[in-house]
Amino acid sequence: MTRTGYISIIGRPNVGKSTLMNHLLGEKVSIVSPKPQTTRNRIAGILTKGDDQFVFLDTPGVHKAKNRLGEYMMKSVNSTVRSADAVILIADAGFPAGSIENELIRQIKKSCLPSILVLNKIDMINAERLAKTISQYAELHDFDAVVPTSAINGKNVDIVIEESSKFLYEGDWMFDDDSITDQPERQIASEVIREKLLRVLSDEVPHGTAIMIEEFKMKNGTLNIRAEIFCEKQSHKGIIIGKKGETLKKIGSYAREDLEEFFGEKIFLDLWVKTKENWRDSDFVLNSFGYNKGDLD
Repeated sequence: MTRTGYISIIGRPNVGKSTLMNHLLGEKVSIVSPKPQTTRNRIAGILTKGDDQFVFLDTPGVHKAKNRLGEYMMKSVNSTVRSADAVILIADAGFPAGSIENELIRQIKKSCLPSILVLNKIDMINAERLAKTISQYAELHDFDAVVPTSAINGKNVDIVIEESSKFLYEGDWMFDDDSITDQPERQIASEVIREKLLRVLSDEVPHGTAIMIEEFKMKNGTLNIRAEIFCEKQSHKGIIIGKKGETLKKIGSYAREDLEEFFGEKIFLDLWVKTKENWRDSDFVLNSFGYNKGDLD
């Protein structure tokens, strides 16, 4: 009998949610950056092992929304928790629970969902500090399992999978056995490009960018991708392009390398930069970029 289940991964920004999911799958489906608020959408990562199919749901980091995009991201988290069969709360093992973790634990209790506490970044602390953190969280909630990990190294990720398997239920799989994500190819391409913007640019500029894939087609044995990078200020456009176009070329080179590895095709990547002021506070523009809060109701 086949089994399946939706397991949401929640936590504050920059705690390792996307890194954990990529290691759970053994494939990179969520973009990763040391900058907070990297993930904007709920992303499903699909792991099929034997008769079991896990659907892990990577979510945006929980933060206080400062614009309409932030509101969309937080609604995405709440919607994902409500629709899941179980929850993985990931937190930094070196720190006690803060207001964000307390709010997420409140949601877990309210939904009566089974839950796993993953204490990440154990490679950065000693055993005494870890034991203290475990004790502090034990006072807040009776988690079904507590798993210390170093997601960046893949340490104890197999234990997370083992514990998650306890929450699967008998039923038909939702995806083919060779699927690794529910994201359309165009969305994957746009996220890879945005990851490289986060990698190359200064702190604020990449958070004000969005990617639109205008062309995605095979031509003469090459996958042609034309993407438009939208930023909020004219000054940001100059930063993204860089002197003599060098910064944009670097972004394109990094993105093309990852895209060719993911799609297994030769890639021609054509990047353009445009300005759309204050797009993060416009419902109309957010909807055109695919951030539609109505889809989360």
